[in-house]
Amino acid sequence: MTAISDRQLLADLFHVAVRAADARTAIGAHLPGVPRGRTVVIGAGKGSAQLALAFEQLWQGPLGGVVVTRYGYGAACQRIRVIEAAHPVPDAAGLVASDALFAAVAGLGPDDLVVALISGGGSALLPAPPGTLTLADEIALNKVLLASGAPISVMNAIRKQVSRIKGGRLAAAAHPARVVSLVVSDVPGDDPAQVASGPTVPDTVTRADARALVAAWAISLPPRVADWIAEDDGLAPDAADPVFARDQVRVIASACVSLEAAAARASALGIPAVILSDAVEGEARDVGRVHAAIAREVALRGRPFARPVVILSGGETSVTLRGKGRGGRNSEFLLGLALAAEGVQFTALAADTDGIDGTEDNAGAFADGASMARLRGMGTDPAALLARNDAWAAFHALGDLFVTGPTGTNVNDFRAILIR
Repeated sequence: MTAISDRQLLADLFHVAVRAADARTAIGAHLPGVPRGRTVVIGAGKGSAQLALAFEQLWQGPLGGVVVTRYGYGAACQRIRVIEAAHPVPDAAGLVASDALFAAVAGLGPDDLVVALISGGGSALLPAPPGTLTLADEIALNKVLLASGAPISVMNAIRKQVSRIKGGRLAAAAHPARVVSLVVSDVPGDDPAQVASGPTVPDTVTRADARALVAAWAISLPPRVADWIAEDDGLAPDAADPVFARDQVRVIASACVSLEAAAARASALGIPAVILSDAVEGEARDVGRVHAAIAREVALRGRPFARPVVILSGGETSVTLRGKGRGGRNSEFLLGLALAAEGVQFTALAADTDGIDGTEDNAGAFADGASMARLRGMGTDPAALLARNDAWAAFHALGDLFVTGPTGTNVNDFRAILIR
């Protein structure tokens, strides 16, 4: 077999992880039975169009419906309408999409089936401000949450209380039809109620819980949103409500499955692999430092893992915005890692499995033990870049960005550290 570089090996593991969450494979194993009535497909997320295309190709019967995905993530569906909208900050196209999803499930009967194709990113793609709140209010809320450093579970708990569609409300609108939610999980722990803020999956989070989380994380909500959350009107549906009694929820792809596929691939290539966790959360730069400590211990002392080894992890870190730089959580993780493990012999890749890290066009980046020395040799201070959340600039300058384009799926972050 032709020898491949360490970076090629890590890129191969990433693509194996992505293929393990392939839409057609995931959908094919979880098709519901054909109903006596109509079949309506709805969906939201960065992988919803690919899921819709796979469903069209596999479904043995008539169907229609609508899904919303991020700009540039569409697919050539024939019977399911695909709407593209903004992510991670909502826009007016998302409002159109929310209304279209409600229209698609209106007037259905007990013999009808609604198939909900839900993947990460749906929270931003489905703005539906309640009461007197506006799209501008929801945009302001999203910006505050993204800058807060709070984990995704906290952000989604708050979002559900400021929406007409999240927190199971879309499934409630489809009653008395049966709703089967097929979920590609991008959240730590794979709770389907957290993916895309659960438009078709209610949970037990209350308005009081959301207020407590706002206080605990010291989140400064926009004034109009704060006033709305202070009231107890418009509460999210109760998970025990009988309208959900016939519904089913299936997690069809997740970070766990993808990491296991990557580990198996590494082993087949002769490199033992370990999975730290598929549910790592926390400040991206701090998680990077923890991974650096593990890499240093392995490289210098051969513990807790013997060399050679690929250390894998997944989950969703967060970034507290301190400056106005460019980059996403994976590049910030990697910059924190490279600074803390400088001089250690390692090669690392951190990337988002949807192909986009933050708001730039790269999925993530590569780093190694010499990356920071190279950057200083260019006259750039990597610590200063990290201080202003400008990790993208660091890896762009090095020529080490990892660009894949949209992958058609989303099972969150993929991190791999190779130590020879």
